[in-house]
Amino acid sequence: MEHNSTFPIKQNELDMLREEATSYIKSVQWEQGQRAKNREKDDKDDSILLYLSRAKGGNGASVDVTSVSKTILALKKRLLPDSVAIPIHLNHTLYALQEAITLGIWIKDSYYDASGLSSLSERKSTLDNSGIREYESKMHTATAFMLFATAYKLLNDLHSFASDDLSVMKNKFAGIPEVSIMSPLKGFSCALFYYDKYINHPQIITSDKDVVDFTVVYFEALIDEIQLRKSTLEYTETILDRTYKLENSDFAVSGWSNVFAGAAKSVEFNKIQFEQIVGNRDAKHFARRLTERMLSYDFTAKKNPFQELGGFMPVFMGYGIPGTGKSMLIAAIATRLKEHCDNLDIPFLFHPMPDTLISTFQGGSAEKMVEWMKPLQDPSKLIFAPIDDAENNLQERTAQGVSAGVKEVIGVFLRYTEGAYAVNYGNSSIGLFTNLPEMLDKAVISRVQGRFLIDGARTEHDFLDQDYLWWKKFEKTMPSFVNMQNPEGYKYLDDQVLVKSLGEILSQVEKPSEERVLETFEKVDKMHEDSEHMFYATLYKEIQKIFPFFSSRDLRNIQSAISLRLTDFDLEDDWFENPEIYFKQDYDTKFGMLQELMKANMKGLDFSDIRKQEVIRYLDNVATIADTDFKRKVDKRINQMNIELEAREQFENNND
Repeated sequence: MEHNSTFPIKQNELDMLREEATSYIKSVQWEQGQRAKNREKDDKDDSILLYLSRAKGGNGASVDVTSVSKTILALKKRLLPDSVAIPIHLNHTLYALQEAITLGIWIKDSYYDASGLSSLSERKSTLDNSGIREYESKMHTATAFMLFATAYKLLNDLHSFASDDLSVMKNKFAGIPEVSIMSPLKGFSCALFYYDKYINHPQIITSDKDVVDFTVVYFEALIDEIQLRKSTLEYTETILDRTYKLENSDFAVSGWSNVFAGAAKSVEFNKIQFEQIVGNRDAKHFARRLTERMLSYDFTAKKNPFQELGGFMPVFMGYGIPGTGKSMLIAAIATRLKEHCDNLDIPFLFHPMPDTLISTFQGGSAEKMVEWMKPLQDPSKLIFAPIDDAENNLQERTAQGVSAGVKEVIGVFLRYTEGAYAVNYGNSSIGLFTNLPEMLDKAVISRVQGRFLIDGARTEHDFLDQDYLWWKKFEKTMPSFVNMQNPEGYKYLDDQVLVKSLGEILSQVEKPSEERVLETFEKVDKMHEDSEHMFYATLYKEIQKIFPFFSSRDLRNIQSAISLRLTDFDLEDDWFENPEIYFKQDYDTKFGMLQELMKANMKGLDFSDIRKQEVIRYLDNVATIADTDFKRKVDKRINQMNIELEAREQFENNND
């Protein structure tokens, strides 16, 4: 379902609802359902679930009145008996809760009007059976959406204050015993009742910070509960077709999508340094440039100066034969980013695509893919999102036997990488890593703005170094065990250091290596000098005759590759050592400093040389990818024929 319109959530409208929100925090009444009361009866007495199931209502009645604000005051006394001020996290949580409930009420009112529930409520006494059914059904949807928006706003306001690792709190948390979506009043009463019960429990909250952590865990669970019920709700069109954006803020409610789903926590990865990767000069250089560019992102301006200079790649691709170090490279990029982010005190998210993305359910893969891509639009952190073995999930859609799930995933990928959905602040980058680039969907490949070969060890020194990394482990434990001579005139790992610029890697590129591209190149060379603009116009036209899929987008990719070369300079070492010089500066200052570096860097460059190198590199790449698929099929067929021939010969020999 497309989101097509944005509605503002106005601050002055929220001001009018704040008092109602406060009344929920001061006092709610909830009568526990039988199932919630009976939960875990056989469990140990000190169990949190059993504690939750014991209603603490006065005068023996089963209706329980709770007050979150009283509980927070009691917590203050318990945690900080001598302090006059309310502890900062307690205060912040209480305020965030009030703001979130206020927004939830606004969202509920908005749904009432948009869905026609308001007019049904006014005519409630005169409704027939189908009218009553519609009224109740819309009531459930309104309540669910209200709770979702409330929880979502709370996560938005608190997630940056919560601990990075919430696993301890999650272990203490035993789930929400029941969630009511009968009516807005019951929805809030039930959710706040159990929230209050939890924070009252002495084992849950042991410090000021715990209040924030628990609130995030509880309201994440509430969102999960609502997401589970989502499929049973009706009349959701007016939820799915619009986005509500909070005035003077980046916060927006867009259908049921949750930017924080799976985004709050970075995935663990093995730490690997670039020096441990042998060969792959091009790939290592590219990876280093990528990390430096991402780190230049400005959190205040929410943009990256490298985007303006033309040196940022929201989507890139690394490809090569199996066993050349793709997974190591992913880990090395993540390691480098994480180390710099920790040093500069920047939040970092390592967000690889999960293997379990393709769903057997109709529409399930699209939903999972949206959930994976949503966090990439969070401007509050740097995000590296690798897709390893990209050919599995982004395979050519026209190929035989491609599942509906793959098509859904590609559809979402294309929509989020270019088009109305594509928000790129310059803080996130998706990396496709594949052994089989020719199997990737053509439209996906055309989104790739930077590409590099992951070719592993290529020279004698590379192979020497790869062996050295292996046998030097024996040296540590048994010093004289490796009784072999070292090479003359070469110091181990010298060739693995990072190059200064792509020019060092590409200087030898004079002519295309792919036959048809070379032939075309030489044909055009006779018509025009390669220093003329017309040379390239003619070349592209000729290339199109051989590869009909070559288009304007390929031209844009070549242009962005040339722009990347113009920004192919090192950031100064002391910028990393003293972040105040560059990283901590405001956007305009950073942009100015980069422009100076770029000018200094361009003095040694020749535009027509760079253009030629990049065009050759790109066209070779296009041709290789286009050819490989065909070549593979031919090789397979030849192999089959050879096996049959050999089998026939052996069969005849045995019979003789």
